[in-house]
Amino acid sequence: MSGIKIVVAGAAGRMGRTLVRLISETEGSVVAGALEAPDHADLGRDAGVLAGLAANGVPLSSDPAAAFAMADAYVDFTAPRVSVALAAQAAEAGIVAVIGSTGFAAEDDARIRAAAEKTVIVKSGNMSRGVSLLAALVKQAARTLAFDIEILEMHHAQKKDAPSGTALLLGEAAAAARGRKLSDVALRGRDGMTGPRPEGAIGFASLRGGSVVGEHQVIFAGLGERLTLSHSAEDRSIFARGAIAAALWGQGKTPGLYTMADVLGL
Repeated sequence: MSGIKIVVAGAAGRMGRTLVRLISETEGSVVAGALEAPDHADLGRDAGVLAGLAANGVPLSSDPAAAFAMADAYVDFTAPRVSVALAAQAAEAGIVAVIGSTGFAAEDDARIRAAAEKTVIVKSGNMSRGVSLLAALVKQAARTLAFDIEILEMHHAQKKDAPSGTALLLGEAAAAARGRKLSDVALRGRDGMTGPRPEGAIGFASLRGGSVVGEHQVIFAGLGERLTLSHSAEDRSIFARGAIAAALWGQGKTPGLYTMADVLGL
């Protein structure tokens, strides 16, 4: 087995199967393991077959320690509880962790930062290259324009967290550009007699419906003019490709917590 050996967490899910397929197609990377929950119905099945490929000899397993022992990196788009546990195990194994899950609480982030003291972790609310560039543009615009900032996002009906991880990533970029913490200026939804908009606030609106992969708009509203920066995700493969690029980039890097901005050199 030649190339960077990558384990896929949640390999039977939509993103997991996409990752298995694209890792197999990416030069310099191979699928070295496929993880699922201990009670998953597909345990033992071939990950390649589940992804619509020929059999690759990698059965779905519920044993991260065994999978990580044979790997250089793993990619995870599961859920915060799972992601935190896997990050700790990756730190012990010394492999690169790529985390694309969203919806983390403050204590989850603290545990991931602790794991990053031992290994390379790339964590981002959105793994697409386009969104990473959008965040850089948002930061520049927020620094340059003293406009009100509103962030609108829409996702499919099954998405569990709101605002989306991408919306929060963009909000954090805007807040950082103005020397503020997002937690101090975020407004998450409005209803009833809300009164005037607080000065310096960053507003969020979340829409859910249908099969929308991901739509994000960052609106800068000034007196007599408005600037809108936006990104549309048309296929989940963009997140998988970014995550694979992060797994390859992380090889040989100093332990620490990184983002896709680091991967892209932004």
